Amino acid sequence: MRNIGFIGLGIMGTPMAMNLIKAGFKLTVWNRTSDKCNALTEMGAVKAVSPRQVVELSDITIAMLADPRAVEAVCLGDDGVVAGIKPGKGYVDMSTVSPETSQALAVAVRNAGGLFLEAPVSGSKKPAEDGTLVILAAGDRELFDQAQPALAAMGKRILFLGEVGQGARMKLVANMVMGGMMAMLCEGLALGTKAGLEPADILDVLDSGAMANPMFKLKGPQITQRSFPTAFPLKHAQKDLRLALNLGNQLGQALHTTASANELYKTALGMGLGDSDFAAVSRAVDLTEI
Repeated sequence: MRNIGFIGLGIMGTPMAMNLIKAGFKLTVWNRTSDKCNALTEMGAVKAVSPRQVVELSDITIAMLADPRAVEAVCLGDDGVVAGIKPGKGYVDMSTVSPETSQALAVAVRNAGGLFLEAPVSGSKKPAEDGTLVILAAGDRELFDQAQPALAAMGKRILFLGEVGQGARMKLVANMVMGGMMAMLCEGLALGTKAGLEPADILDVLDSGAMANPMFKLKGPQITQRSFPTAFPLKHAQKDLRLALNLGNQLGQALHTTASANELYKTALGMGLGDSDFAAVSRAVDLTEI
């Protein structure tokens, strides 16, 4: 049984780490807010005092962090991941960051003698709980192969996309499309409601044709009821749209719809909705009649 480390016990990280324990892995955990480790230690995990100690006690260390700043601090900071890396150890970053951030981490880990894999996920809280995430991996194929049992405990589909950066790019494309779809759903509900249509009827029509999808089915009623249990924080959705726009700028690709959606999410952030589910972007659209 391989020793696995897990860093970052938020909305996604906690259920992912729990699934590793349930699958029989010996787990060492660390989180900036130490109390968040308690649910894992109650299941048998060991709590480390630093990211460095997690790496030192583990064959493969996995991280699931909020944003590039947290990723860089945990990996490159004092008592960070790189400080504990040595030949034979692997680091799997499952956070959503820019391709450049992933590439910088890869260089640092490899220079220390370790193996690196980026593996951002498609899916939110419920798929994380169910172990049905889609994992978008890229980097050292040797580590990808070694990590298969652990990745399989967390995901239903695991793709290897090649060189470091490709996993990040795939995740940004997926979340860019998701963010745009959510914005259009909110505007459609607002328009239809003001035109005298019943929100439930609008959702029924969308669910009955070619536009049917699990996100509309789940989030539509939450929007109409103004109830937003957080599965994917709005601040992270906006961060991903911003990163996608940055990628578009680098490649000279116009992203008109994404830019418009990003402004809507920024408005929602200004309303104090950053920690709410990304469906709360509906509050930035006039839904007073719902």
